[in-house]
Amino acid sequence: MLHFVKQLERRSRGTFITLALILVVFVGTVDYLTGFETSLSIFYLLAIGLAAWFLGYGFASLISVLSVAVSLSGDMAKGAHYSSLFVLAWNAIILLSFYLVVVWLLSRLRSFHDFLETQVRQRTAALTEEIAERERLERELLDISEREQRRIGQDLHDSLCQHLTGATLAGQVLEEKLAALNLPLAADANKVVELVEEGINLSRGLAKGLYPVEIEADGLMLALEEFAATSGRLFRVNCRFECDLPVLIHDPATAGHLYRIAQEAVGNAIKHGKAKNILIRLDASEENTVLSVTDDGSGLPEPLPKKRGMGLRIMAHRTAMIGGAFAARRNETGGTLVTCELRAQPRSEKLRHE
Repeated sequence: MLHFVKQLERRSRGTFITLALILVVFVGTVDYLTGFETSLSIFYLLAIGLAAWFLGYGFASLISVLSVAVSLSGDMAKGAHYSSLFVLAWNAIILLSFYLVVVWLLSRLRSFHDFLETQVRQRTAALTEEIAERERLERELLDISEREQRRIGQDLHDSLCQHLTGATLAGQVLEEKLAALNLPLAADANKVVELVEEGINLSRGLAKGLYPVEIEADGLMLALEEFAATSGRLFRVNCRFECDLPVLIHDPATAGHLYRIAQEAVGNAIKHGKAKNILIRLDASEENTVLSVTDDGSGLPEPLPKKRGMGLRIMAHRTAMIGGAFAARRNETGGTLVTCELRAQPRSEKLRHE
């Protein structure tokens, strides 16, 4: 019904005037043919209601007067007799008053309807602007977070790693001097050098985790492979990365978000799920690109609580920012399955971006 009304409102004012007049003539003709003994006054409200809703109070009042005139003229033409002109005038006034009350009610209803529509449009526009502003702020916060992580990663690599490298060289010199003097402390010095070298490897791993994805299209695959290997060594779990065919991500921002999603999923599996085996997969087809993380941990609770944890919310938000679909559920064989699916762009859009 509302759709039908919307379609009518797109018509021109002249169309409604013509339609209202045609309805009056049609009802008046039927009223004349049925005779004065059968009253069809109620059916004139079709034209009156149409005029009141779409053309306003003034034209609807005119149609009301015309309807009264056509109705009484048809009755008189068919042989209706009134004892006096007062009776005729009284009937006309009563019928016209009824029509005008209907016109007033419909006009007020239309005004209220227009007011509500205006309010809805204004509030919808305000809500849309608020949502857009919130999304912009969230993107800015994530961008700031990414920049800070990159800065910290670069600082770790350029300052701490270099400092530890210098300490390693100094330790090696000390070891050589102690060995030249045939002192047993040379072995202790060698042990210190090995510990510092382990610290260098850990620092480089942390730096790589904070600034993982290179600009090249295959950077995500390389970063995920290295991340899986590093996570396995650090947390003593079996963490593997599988990618049957090369998956090239040309957008650095998209690649960065996918890496962070995998990082968060693996972290949750280790910290909360106590998983021992974790599989990171990256698959692509003509229709979509899918990142999945599967583990054998304790899994998500069932049913999944309405208020999800921070990690799940962050992964879902990152997925939404790159236009993907996020899902996290209990795996059929136990543990948790996290997926992020990106629909492939049509070829026309790819060419436009290029």
